[in-house]
Amino acid sequence: MEKVLYTIGHSTHTAEELIGFLKIYKITAVVDVRSTPYSRKNPQFNRESFSSLLKENNIEYVFLGKELGARPEDPNSYIDGKVKFDLLAQTELFQDGLNRIMQGMDNYCITLMCAEKDPLTCHRTILVCRHLAARGINIKHILEDGNLESHDKALLRLLDELGLEPRELFRTESEIINDAYSIRGEQIAYKKSESTADMILREK
Repeated sequence: MEKVLYTIGHSTHTAEELIGFLKIYKITAVVDVRSTPYSRKNPQFNRESFSSLLKENNIEYVFLGKELGARPEDPNSYIDGKVKFDLLAQTELFQDGLNRIMQGMDNYCITLMCAEKDPLTCHRTILVCRHLAARGINIKHILEDGNLESHDKALLRLLDELGLEPRELFRTESEIINDAYSIRGEQIAYKKSESTADMILREK
């Protein structure tokens, strides 16, 4: 049977609700791809408390926010203070993160976890899954209601949201999908806020 990689956004679920979804799909390991594994609005998913609860439910927790997070420390992944997913994806650290996911799938049923409820507004899909899918990984997204959406269907939904046709006379489907990834990536990419010093200099 082909192995499946899942993704999920914790959104505003209770921790117990989310663990319930994980058990439905027999998830045995959660890989946290948040750059900062804490939430002021949803503290039930703070790293220490949530990982402890997962352990009580026989589910492993791994933090890969440094490798696969959307707010990298590497300044070379930014242009004018904004993350560029294409640059981030080329880094050795990011590629190491992808390799760890693939290796982990040999022994665990894994879900990537981030915060956003909709996979199409989260880097877990637009950045991380883009490159795992390119490696041939079968990906399914656990939606807010607990139902599944295949990565292919998510991409069709993305094309529809962006007003792009899946087939055109002069462009291949692959080229159109790459455009969709790039457009959405630009829409959701993290941008550093200006420091007070920067704002003062700009105003002078």
